[in-house]
Amino acid sequence: MRLLFAGTPEAALPSLRTLLDSRHEVVGVLTRADAPSGRGRRLTPSPVKSLALEAGVPVLTPTTLRDEEVQQQLRDLAPDAAPVVAYGNLVPPAALEIPRHGWVNLHFSLLPELRGAAPAQRAVLAGRRETGMSVFRLEKGLDTGDVIAAAPTAIGEFETSGELLERMAHDGAALLLEALDALEDGTATLTPQDHAAATHAAKLTTAEARIDWTRPADEVSAHIRGMSPQPGAWTLLDGARTKILGLEAVEEASRASAPSAPGALAATKRQVLVGTGTDPLAIATLAPAGKRPMRAADWARGAGLGPDARFEDDQQDGARA
Repeated sequence: MRLLFAGTPEAALPSLRTLLDSRHEVVGVLTRADAPSGRGRRLTPSPVKSLALEAGVPVLTPTTLRDEEVQQQLRDLAPDAAPVVAYGNLVPPAALEIPRHGWVNLHFSLLPELRGAAPAQRAVLAGRRETGMSVFRLEKGLDTGDVIAAAPTAIGEFETSGELLERMAHDGAALLLEALDALEDGTATLTPQDHAAATHAAKLTTAEARIDWTRPADEVSAHIRGMSPQPGAWTLLDGARTKILGLEAVEEASRASAPSAPGALAATKRQVLVGTGTDPLAIATLAPAGKRPMRAADWARGAGLGPDARFEDDQQDGARA
């Protein structure tokens, strides 16, 4: 089939690479326009645009697909299907009708659960041990179309949403190709979603990323991992914001030093432990205010933590949030 690929971030790259290497022909790529990036705020192409240009595929970066001239450009490409992975732009009804097999979206949840912008993040935040991927046909509603293919995947005990998304981006590429092959072969089964069972995965905010150390350890763990890497779960240490980006298993040798009070800190030679409402957690990676992420044990060696060192929980000094 002739494919028009629509995608923007790193998570879309495995799918584009897979389709470029498949029996199908990628005749064009839709992606977001170049955006300011870095300290110099230089205009930078999206990851998908960079890969498409390397592969010699025509790239379109319209700000809207509602423009009739843009829609004619899509018609001129004569796509049979338009696979979509994290494109980030609305597809209006007139554009939906252009490919004969429609727009086929890879979504990182088992629909109808977790429709919306942040399905992988919300799955981890909810403390789930399993989520999955769905390939469905776009329609006017938000992630409401018929499902063509789906596959579950486990969520690791210490896996962050960023790590989960990266893994699902690679696994989902094969699922997307499987769905496109089935559409071309006429073997695809389109299953309507149960809209009554739908849940929503709203975009994460910095305000909700603040850690409440008084919560049970499993809830704090899910919060930290779900918010990592962006926007990053954060807390205050001596009034300065610190991001907690990753956790690890508490080593047996560290248990004797583990703090019990919520937010209280204790450092061993190998680990940094923090108290919660129940059991302590071991911080693997953090980012102090104004600094890049680093191993927590390395940070502790230079931080000079005193015996009373503690992170302020969400119930303390709420005005600073």
